[in-house]
Amino acid sequence: MTEKVVIPPADEIEVTPRRYTKKPPAEFNLYEADETLVPEMVKAGDGYRFHITGLTHDQRGYPSMTVPTQDRLVRRLLDKLKPFQNGRAIFDAAGLEDAEVVVVSYGITSRVAQRAIELARQQGVRAGKFRIISAWPFPERHIAELAGRVKAFVVPELNMGQMVREVERSAAGRAKVISIGHAGGTVHDPEVILKAIVEAAK
Repeated sequence: MTEKVVIPPADEIEVTPRRYTKKPPAEFNLYEADETLVPEMVKAGDGYRFHITGLTHDQRGYPSMTVPTQDRLVRRLLDKLKPFQNGRAIFDAAGLEDAEVVVVSYGITSRVAQRAIELARQQGVRAGKFRIISAWPFPERHIAELAGRVKAFVVPELNMGQMVREVERSAAGRAKVISIGHAGGTVHDPEVILKAIVEAAK
């Protein structure tokens, strides 16, 4: 909330068009999916009536907690997302070419981590940045590749350690993983992250 949001011109934004149904209202079910596993949509005001809930629901959108409904819905959601698991992990990385320690961060902590990385580089420690943008899909393949050639990952989080578990899992013991938790109230002091980077590089 303290920095500018720069929205690019409309012609530079890639837009994925919605798939609108051609079915008449009487035949339309909001969550009835075809082979793409992604249900079609409708436009408000076009005469379609439907129900939306966050509960387990049937193809009409109405709550249904039966075992068959739960199984069908959860399996469809997982199958829909599987193709994106490896190719759609979104992250921002820099300085990884020669890095011996990689700082894995996300959210507001990434700003403080950036300063710590700069300070480490000034001291001759080859630190790299790996800023996670999408928590899911988690960039496990990228972390796994880095684990084969760096000494350690330093994971500062504005909690007592959550994402660090995913980093540990992906690194699979091939590089040290150091958690720097923070109980909140403020953000990390860059010097705290810097100290962990320097220690990890030894």
